[in-house]
Amino acid sequence: GFVSFAVIISVISLVLILIVAPKKGQTNILVYIAICSLIGAFSVSSVKGLGIAIKELLERKPVYKDPLFFILLTMLALSVTTQINYLNKALDTFNTSLVTPIYYVFFTSMVVTCSAILFQEWYGMKAGDIIGTLSGFFTIINGIFLLHAFKNTNITWSELMSTAKKEALSPNGNQNSYVLLENADFSASGYDDDITLFSRTNDQSSHKL
Repeated sequence: GFVSFAVIISVISLVLILIVAPKKGQTNILVYIAICSLIGAFSVSSVKGLGIAIKELLERKPVYKDPLFFILLTMLALSVTTQINYLNKALDTFNTSLVTPIYYVFFTSMVVTCSAILFQEWYGMKAGDIIGTLSGFFTIINGIFLLHAFKNTNITWSELMSTAKKEALSPNGNQNSYVLLENADFSASGYDDDITLFSRTNDQSSHKL
């Protein structure tokens, strides 16, 4: 399964690098990000494999005699170099606030898929653990989207509290009347003057009618 996955990812990456990127890399933000994400699956897998190899090397096992060690090391160097190259191109061409969340979603999705196929981590998990993992992943995605979508919105704590206070005072939606009563400084004499003016206005309007 992993060999098939690696072949498919390699073919798609080469097509994007050699054919699609020179033509549409400067206009489509997904091209550079897709290259980084696809190659990133190999970098994470290589790091896990090298971690196991280093652990065995510390246990005085002749890991360096196995050609897989050097294959993983070469794959890690190539994948990291390619990622840095195309990620810098994406950041130079497009806005960082767009590149960062899209790259995170694509990269994490590819890493989770690659790890599930290579290490078969999901076979030993229960249904509740799988649902919890996916829920946490989608929660992080939504959080990153909200942070970048509303990063230029300036909302202070006092504004939030005043809005909540107005909504609590006006359960039926009559916000304007409560705001006027809250901001006005009524006195007994002023209240009488308002009544007098109101009555005179009514008298004048009645005479006109």
